[in-house]
Amino acid sequence: MISAIVPVWNGRDLLAKLLDTLDAQTLRAGELLVVDNGSSDGAPEMASGRGARVIPMGRNAGFAAAVNRGIREARGEWVAVLNSDVELAPDYFVRLVATDAWFATGKLLRTGADEIDGAFDLTCRGGTTWRAGSGCRDGGAWSHTQKIVSPPWTAVLFRASVFERVGLLEESFESYLEDVDFGLRCARAGVTGTYDPAAVAWHRGSAALGRWHADTVRRIARNQVLLLARHFSDRDLTTCWWPILVAHLLWGGLALRHGRALAWLQGKVAGAAAFQAARARSFDSGLLERLRAAERVIGDLQPGDAYWKLYFALCPK
Repeated sequence: MISAIVPVWNGRDLLAKLLDTLDAQTLRAGELLVVDNGSSDGAPEMASGRGARVIPMGRNAGFAAAVNRGIREARGEWVAVLNSDVELAPDYFVRLVATDAWFATGKLLRTGADEIDGAFDLTCRGGTTWRAGSGCRDGGAWSHTQKIVSPPWTAVLFRASVFERVGLLEESFESYLEDVDFGLRCARAGVTGTYDPAAVAWHRGSAALGRWHADTVRRIARNQVLLLARHFSDRDLTTCWWPILVAHLLWGGLALRHGRALAWLQGKVAGAAAFQAARARSFDSGLLERLRAAERVIGDLQPGDAYWKLYFALCPK
């Protein structure tokens, strides 16, 4: 049985569209859990009326806490985690189950555009992450099935047993990059999944706040620092000090271009303040080798992106 988990914070109409596509699945979820982060627009009431079990969080506890609550209460052998602003092709679940992997995700397209929203995540030595394919035209490299270690938690299917091996999402991240943290833990544990482009979903993206909302930028900037704290050993930090500086300053430049320099700075300060408390007790000895391999893939798949052109010009692979 598939347990579908949908964290919700308002967005009633978008949620209704997702529920329509869940009803249309050729392999339907046997359990639908809508975890409500304090919606005020009737989204949870609508979902309940359509057969979902609504789990109230009582406040906006963030994506990670809401998803973890759903995972703890799910009863299925498979667990699907879905953003409320996605729509799934009718064969989405049946194709992902057929991969028989620890986890699987499909090709995420941007709603209303002929371009990729994301396929899988890749993290560089600087500790920043690229959602592979984001902004690229469909086709080519995005049409091939691949083994992956870091799936976007936008529309992903897991074996429930993977959480016993890798753990749940890190709730201190609240929202943004908590899935990247999970992917880095998967890589360390030797847990891999599958990207299957034949399974297609459409994602509106940043529907709750907006792609460059100040809170979005602040949380991403903070969580980039927390990723360093949780996964980079002292030796890794020393070895990669220059790529780290370049990657974070370049991302700050993007924030500045969108009028969010203050939010970026606030996020970095918050991350620095929480750095020691977030520090892991042990680290992945193979991390840098994995990040270098990820950089080679980024360079191959996204040669024209200005951010990565500058990063690789300053930090050769």
